Amino acid sequence: MDEAVHSNPARSRTNDPARTMAGILEVATAEFAEKGLAGGRIDEIASLTRTSKRMIYYYFGNKEGLYLAVLEEAYRKVRAIEADLNLESLTPEEGLRRLVGFTFDHHHGNTPYIRLVMTENINRGVYLAQSKNIQELNVPAIQGIRNLYDRGVASGVFRPGLDPVDIHASISALTFFNVSNQHTFGLIFKLDTQTPEALAIRRANVIDIIVRYLRLP
Repeated sequence: MDEAVHSNPARSRTNDPARTMAGILEVATAEFAEKGLAGGRIDEIASLTRTSKRMIYYYFGNKEGLYLAVLEEAYRKVRAIEADLNLESLTPEEGLRRLVGFTFDHHHGNTPYIRLVMTENINRGVYLAQSKNIQELNVPAIQGIRNLYDRGVASGVFRPGLDPVDIHASISALTFFNVSNQHTFGLIFKLDTQTPEALAIRRANVIDIIVRYLRLP
C-alpha cells in the first residue's frame, strides 16, 4: 500500500508549468542548436523531457513556436547576466573591459547560443521577426553601453560621436567570430584557437581593440 502514495515525477512536472516549460526549453535549445529548426525533432525533445508532444504543443503552439521561445530565452539569459555586471560602479574603461571580457567568455562557454543565432541568420531572421519581446529584451544591453559610453565621453576618456549600437555590433562581431568560425579558421591556418593560451591571448586582444576604438587619441 505504501507504494500507492508515492508521487509520480511526471505528474509533478505537469503540476508545475514553469518547471515543465523550463525543462522543455533547455532540451529544445540543445536540439535546435545541434540540428537547426528543420532537423530538430519534437519527438526527441518530448522523450528527453519525459513529457508528450501534446504537452509541448499546449505550451508553445507548434514546433516554430517552441523554436522562437528558445531564441527568446537565449537572448533573455545573456541580457540578464549583463544586467548583473554592475558596470556603473566601475570607471568607464574598467566597465568597458568587463563588458567585453564577459561577452567573450559568454560566447566561448555557450556554443548553443552561437549556433542558434547562426541558424536564425540562415533563416534570414524570419522567426525572430515574429517575436513581440526581442526588441524589449535587448534594450537594456544598448542602454548599458550608452550609459557607459556617455560617462566616458563626459570624463574625457572616450571620443565623442560614436553610436552605442555600433559599439555593441563591434563587440559582438569580435567575440562571436572566435566561436562561429573556429573550425574553418583553425583548419585554414592550421591553428588550435581553443587552447587556454590561445583564448587568453585572443580575449586580451579583443578587449584592447575595443578600448582603443573608444578611447581618445
